[in-house]
Amino acid sequence: MDYYQVKNLKENNPTIRLFNAANSPLIISFLFQAFKYHNKITISNDELVSHLTDTIYHLRNVFGNELYPESPQNYLDKWTSDGYLRKYYPDNSDEPCFELTPSTEKALEWINELESREFVGTESRLLKIIEMLREIAYKNSEDPLRRLVELERKKSEIETEIDKINSGILEKLTDTQIKERYFEVSDTSNKLLSDFKQIEYNFRELDHEVRKKQILQDVQKGELLESVFTSHDIFLNSDQGRSFRAFWDLLLSQTSQDELDELIEIIIRLPQVQEIKKDDTLDGLKYHLIEAGNRVNTTKHNLNEQLRKFLDDRIYLENKKIVEIIKEIKSTAVQIRNNPPSNKDFITIPGNPQINMIMERPLWDVAVSPELVKKLIENGSSELVNTERLYSQFDIDRRELQARLDQLLQNNSQITLQSVIEHYPIERGLAEILVYVDIALKNKKAFINADIYETMILWNKHSDRYFEIQLPQIIICGGD
Repeated sequence: MDYYQVKNLKENNPTIRLFNAANSPLIISFLFQAFKYHNKITISNDELVSHLTDTIYHLRNVFGNELYPESPQNYLDKWTSDGYLRKYYPDNSDEPCFELTPSTEKALEWINELESREFVGTESRLLKIIEMLREIAYKNSEDPLRRLVELERKKSEIETEIDKINSGILEKLTDTQIKERYFEVSDTSNKLLSDFKQIEYNFRELDHEVRKKQILQDVQKGELLESVFTSHDIFLNSDQGRSFRAFWDLLLSQTSQDELDELIEIIIRLPQVQEIKKDDTLDGLKYHLIEAGNRVNTTKHNLNEQLRKFLDDRIYLENKKIVEIIKEIKSTAVQIRNNPPSNKDFITIPGNPQINMIMERPLWDVAVSPELVKKLIENGSSELVNTERLYSQFDIDRRELQARLDQLLQNNSQITLQSVIEHYPIERGLAEILVYVDIALKNKKAFINADIYETMILWNKHSDRYFEIQLPQIIICGGD
């Protein structure tokens, strides 16, 4: 990397330009809070404008009213034109949405890594490096003896651990080792989610190239399709494309999903992890991965749909042109029917005529019908089913919740749902808050303020888990 490369990056790279922007503290902090803090991929225009309005209002109260004089919508549009945000219209929607660009993802990821930690783990990283080197060295070896020696080593380690467990010796990770490995998993998960932006961006760039060629260039269908399919195949057959296909196949496996859910549930309940856990990235990792992977596939499908529309439009225009030529020929024929031209050879086809005999065609190949095998269904066993969950159900007493609202309305002319939750904390999770909402919506003197969103903390005492939920402000009025 030389002077000119660094100079070019400073002037043109969106990630570096973000750090040099005049409003970089506002841009970086706001985008991190809006997108990364709650692990959101897409946010609607109205919601993002509302969040930015509140942020600017708070900053003006602290630093003065002259700070950030433009409207929130103007700032969002400017950040979009500068390459920090992507603005688009989802299918069947008139409201635009925003999402982070890959360059902004890199900037937020780098700043997040600057935050000082309790410690910097080294043991887990070294073990990971050694394990990867072993995998490359032994699984790529063509020497059977070398691979057998490695398998025997693993077998010996497993047998030694089994013997220790049978002897009553159960070795566990230390608190430091658990925290270190959790940090490593959390960092890898965040980087993986950020990398999906780049994959989606690559497909979207390919889609933009297709549209550009359709609009600016008068190319034939064959030329355009050859160019698009070649680029598409190069991307899919690249290391990145093959790795994504392998990732998607693995993620869609029900066995892998169940194992991932079980492992995450075990890890987040560890006391050592609860001490250092700051966000819910690991809790919703499977959902975020599926959503990110699905967005990549959706972008691929949009590219295919764009090609199909282009072919339909081109075929329509060609057919229309053929009909016009036929009409022109008929009109000319009618005009000269009484005075035909002397030269009857009006068209000449080069080359000798080709004869295709009907017997030269291949015979029709009958498709083989699938064979259906009827298997005997064996009787199941009740011992394989955990019936304890049938007896551990809980219900929500609607009358009790109504009594709470009536008691609060005796001393207040109106109350919000958030104030109710503060007086009577949620103990049965999402089901209890839904009953509150249902009671409020059936009250003729209750209304919803969609301009204000309130954040509430829910607790489920059966699973011993806390949740955070955002709802529009619900106001319930008392009186007759």
